[in-house]
Amino acid sequence: MPALRFQVLGPVQAWLDEKPLSLGSPQQQAILTALLLHSGRPVTTQDLVDGLWGDRPPAQAVAALRTYVSRLRTVIEPRREVRAPAELLVSVADGYALRIPGDALDVTVFENLSAEAAAARTAGDLHETHRLLVRALGLFSGRPLTGIPGPYAEAQRLRLAERQVAASEDMCAAALDIGLHAEVVGELNSLTAEHPLRERLRELLMLALYRCGRQAESLGVYTDTRKLLIDELGVEPGAGLSAMHSRILAADPTLSLPAAPVREDGPPAPPPPAQLPADVSDFSGRSGLVTDLSAVLMNATGQAVVVTSLAGIGGVGKTTLAVHVAHRVRGEFPDGQLYVDLRGAGASPADPAVVLGDFLHALGATENPDSLEQRAALYRSLLANRRMLILLDNARDAEQIRPLIPGVSGCAVLATSRSRLAGIPGAHLVDVEELTPDEALALFSAIVGEHRVAAEPEAAMAVVSACGFLPLAVRIAAARLASRPRWSVSDLARRLADQRRRLDELQLGNLAVETTIGLGYGQLSPAEARAFRLLSLIDSPDFPLAAAAALLGMDEDAAEGLAEALVEANMLECFTPGRYRYHDLLRLYAQRQNERVGDKEDQQAAIRRLLDLLLPTVRNSAQAIEPDDQLPEPLNPIGAPGRSLPTGPAAQEWLRAETALLFSSVEAAVAGPSELLRPAVDLLIVLNSLVEDPTHGPRMHRMLETAERNAETYGDSAALARVHFAFGTLQSIGGDFQQAELSLRRSLGLHSNEDMSVMRSMAANALGAILSMANRADEALPFLEQALAISRVVGAPISEARLLGNLARAQLGLGQTATAVRSVTEAVGTARASKNGPCLADTLYQLGVVISSTEAPAAAVGHLREAHQLYRSQQNRLREGYTLARLSSALLAAGQHAEAAEAAEESLSIGQEMDGAYCQGLANAALGEALLALAQPARGLACLREAHAMFTRLGVPEASPVADLISQQHTEPASSSPPAP
Repeated sequence: MPALRFQVLGPVQAWLDEKPLSLGSPQQQAILTALLLHSGRPVTTQDLVDGLWGDRPPAQAVAALRTYVSRLRTVIEPRREVRAPAELLVSVADGYALRIPGDALDVTVFENLSAEAAAARTAGDLHETHRLLVRALGLFSGRPLTGIPGPYAEAQRLRLAERQVAASEDMCAAALDIGLHAEVVGELNSLTAEHPLRERLRELLMLALYRCGRQAESLGVYTDTRKLLIDELGVEPGAGLSAMHSRILAADPTLSLPAAPVREDGPPAPPPPAQLPADVSDFSGRSGLVTDLSAVLMNATGQAVVVTSLAGIGGVGKTTLAVHVAHRVRGEFPDGQLYVDLRGAGASPADPAVVLGDFLHALGATENPDSLEQRAALYRSLLANRRMLILLDNARDAEQIRPLIPGVSGCAVLATSRSRLAGIPGAHLVDVEELTPDEALALFSAIVGEHRVAAEPEAAMAVVSACGFLPLAVRIAAARLASRPRWSVSDLARRLADQRRRLDELQLGNLAVETTIGLGYGQLSPAEARAFRLLSLIDSPDFPLAAAAALLGMDEDAAEGLAEALVEANMLECFTPGRYRYHDLLRLYAQRQNERVGDKEDQQAAIRRLLDLLLPTVRNSAQAIEPDDQLPEPLNPIGAPGRSLPTGPAAQEWLRAETALLFSSVEAAVAGPSELLRPAVDLLIVLNSLVEDPTHGPRMHRMLETAERNAETYGDSAALARVHFAFGTLQSIGGDFQQAELSLRRSLGLHSNEDMSVMRSMAANALGAILSMANRADEALPFLEQALAISRVVGAPISEARLLGNLARAQLGLGQTATAVRSVTEAVGTARASKNGPCLADTLYQLGVVISSTEAPAAAVGHLREAHQLYRSQQNRLREGYTLARLSSALLAAGQHAEAAEAAEESLSIGQEMDGAYCQGLANAALGEALLALAQPARGLACLREAHAMFTRLGVPEASPVADLISQQHTEPASSSPPAP
């Protein structure tokens, strides 16, 4: 069973198998909150509506509620089969219930720990009472239910905040019971400042100060409190506070704890060291990690010393986290806490012998041996019977901290380092990652003020995203904004949007992200530094080992060694075996180093080696996906075989995994010198035919614009012809058919009439298809016949089959129906014999469209269903959408109106998902007709109008018949029942 965990004691968050879940909008989170806090009990629909919207629910409140519940079910049960009943968020009568284990919700764990603490106090175990309450309070990671709207959430927020304060009072009281008065003064000062009218907190603060020998301050607390109560409420202090005041004035001996024993043979023992740096007041997020680390350290019993090492990139918040956790658990270590900054990231790391000397002095040692070994032995001896926490911050490596580890159990060591300290036997290694988006936003809000973030939430998210959710970067950005009241959050977001200046923007005073990253870069060897720079040349979210080897110009074993060395130094991440990625800010730093100290020739050679790997591999994938298809001739000879991809599924999987890498490689290459342009354009042409996804359109358009400029600059007409062809196909997929025609004509204009290349055939075919769609079949036919002739010369049966399909559409447009049917039937036969699945799907689609225009359109249903199944298996979403729209029209002709509407709805959903305008137009037209047939004229007419507007914008002839249908609806009386089939 997957491990599901929820947090409400702070920002509402959830994790599945320790991976954070996206819980949707604040309103959706409010529904989840209400269900969580009912602890599995049913909540009625009305109660949920009232809890979210109060006495002003929207008109569609219940529908919105059901949508939120449906989305939450998908999020928390992602592996649930379609149509399978929910197991966790279940429907119960007129409402819902969320059934999760008790320990899956932090507030339940909090209440259980509080109850255990109460039982321990009753049993007289004061140390256990304190330990349990510290654990309970450690579950809070900020204000409960931060940002959750609605009256129910507000009431629960107040209740949980009250429980937190009450538990804090009990924890402070327990701390005083076990002699931690000095340690608890700071906590009580903070609590009384937040809750000035809570008399018990003031009473505890008076006692803590009195026990610290600060009697005057203790009495001053009473004076200040009395004045506040009279001024604010017009009342005198209560009995408890007044009694504490009287007892302090009387020097009541029962207020003091039993004195510590004094050695008869010498002076009293020095106070236990308390060297921890101050905790930050705005610590945010990481609640699960704080809880886990606290539990590990507090359970520092057994046979060996507990050593916990926090590793992560510079600026990720390792020290802040370690100090925060140390303060949380310090009550578990009554003999004190030691702290040292080992300066491991700098040029002069601390000498362990010097550190030991300082530690021995803090522990009260009267001697300080000369050698490291003697100091370490004495250090271990002094700690043998003590329970202490040692915080070793910023360690360079395991060798530096090994002498600083105590020798027996009871003590705990918490270390931080940029590298994983794997050389310490039995160490608990923890990788500290960047904050989640919600955690980063909470930290940003805590510094700049919630009101500024609430006024510009999208800009605030853009800021923390630009910071890569790195705590140091978020703090710097927030501090800059907080110090500039005239700036809006949007002003800061705009500054950070410029990647070239982002590192410059992320500095304030002596704090700078670039400086922090530079410390880690300075520790790299020359080979590691070169690898760190070269791997950033491709701006891809991640990359495989094979790409790293190509960029570095070495075999995969050697490349893996360098990459893993960067991972060990936390300058690179290996999130799954064989794949690597940069943190966004580390990539920017590496790219800046390329500009400052990199070798331009070395960088260009690296990109060329990567293209030499990717271009043949993409061509291999194309051959695996479409066997026997003829690929366009490469502009330059291909010298390497590329990766072997023997099957279509393997090729599709590789393409899905490496699409971002492929696009990023083309981006880097088309902006480079002439020797990189040609392989980049070749790669783009093949990639364009394999990835028909309009969502990539804007990025591909930018790449083509760069390639076009450079091809013109270099006078490379062959590359320019391919760029225009790629523009045309891209514009066609996006529905801009007029511009696509111009681009394809430009491409063909750069080919000679004697050119019998596959590339020229592809351009002529694409232009013919667009002209045919525009009802200009007489213009289309010559281009299609030209393309068909070239395909037969070069021996490309797959291209020939597709061309016959396009030719059939043109023949249909010329009224040659029988010829069109023969052509497309021949195309299907050729495709079916070839075993080429994508070609078979394309020709079946064309056959369905052609037959739909004959006197027996219902016969197209079977062909279109088969095409749809093929496209679905090939995961070709846009073609799937087209086919469903055509299938809907065929089903209408067959009198199957409900099925037609269902197919059109699915087509419209795909068209919207893929941003396919023509697909949306076809789907709306078919859906409109189906709804009219189903006696839903209002909806049907709305769909037809949407289709007409889309077709008109695209400039396609389908607008005319849709306009006729709309006109008929205005002149004919509405039918009260669907027509007979």
